[in-house]
Amino acid sequence: MDLGRLLEKLVNRGRLLAMIMLVLLAVLVLIDIVVPPAYVRFPWDGIGGFPAVYGFVSCLAFIAVAKGLGKLFVYQPEDYYEARDPNADADRNGHD
Repeated sequence: MDLGRLLEKLVNRGRLLAMIMLVLLAVLVLIDIVVPPAYVRFPWDGIGGFPAVYGFVSCLAFIAVAKGLGKLFVYQPEDYYEARDPNADADRNGHD
């Protein structure tokens, strides 16, 4: 079976695969809560499910920072080019 057909089958079963992954993640978090860690370096390492919550919150913070930087440095208003070009009105009216 070639890779193209395999990927097509996976895409066709996307909802099922997503549900399987979510169940698997939930089982791993439950195991982390139930089974105590063998070695704890920091006090928060002993809290069950802490890595999952920390990772989720970190992803949200990363997205928020990226969107904030985008709004500050990348996004421009819709009339950005028109507002900067003083000859734009003359060009639109057919004047030189």
